[in-house]
Amino acid sequence: MKKYLIFLLLPLVLLSAFLMTRNAFNKKNAEGSNSKPLSIAEKKEAKKNWEASPDGVKFKAWLGSEVGKKIHTNALKIQKTIDTKTSVVGIVSSLELPKGSRLGYGFMVKIDNEEYILAFGPKNPKGLDKKQTNEFEQLENLKVNDKIIINGRGVSFAPKYAYAILSSSAIEKDQKVLYKYVPAIGGC
Repeated sequence: MKKYLIFLLLPLVLLSAFLMTRNAFNKKNAEGSNSKPLSIAEKKEAKKNWEASPDGVKFKAWLGSEVGKKIHTNALKIQKTIDTKTSVVGIVSSLELPKGSRLGYGFMVKIDNEEYILAFGPKNPKGLDKKQTNEFEQLENLKVNDKIIINGRGVSFAPKYAYAILSSSAIEKDQKVLYKYVPAIGGC
């Protein structure tokens, strides 16, 4: 009887030991990878250093230019609607992004007579094969001058683009959801 009991308990002990070492290893990696967040003073110092760098100087000059001011103003306008989680009406103005753009899939949209890039990211993210459904399939059926409802998720701008870049949490047309943002699980 003791022999059978030992043979039954041995795999359980080995499995427990394996799980405990794996858990300890994961905790150690988690603690090492998450550094302490920067303090406000450290953030200010890092920003000051970046602004003094050649890239920071170029960005500040662009932001002070007429084009930079216009794009920044447009970004601030749309940011207000994002902060209040208000939907906006947009009209598709072009089915293509500006030439040389590296934003993935997207198109141009006009909101309150201002042009924006509506970007969705890579069309085929790594790890997906062609057999999986295309999340942009319904968006690809849009045409120029289609009226859509946009629920914004974020807005950004960069000197490379002559338009503010809008990312969306949902797109609707004729009360039908065409796109809904799904955050990546376990992503960075």
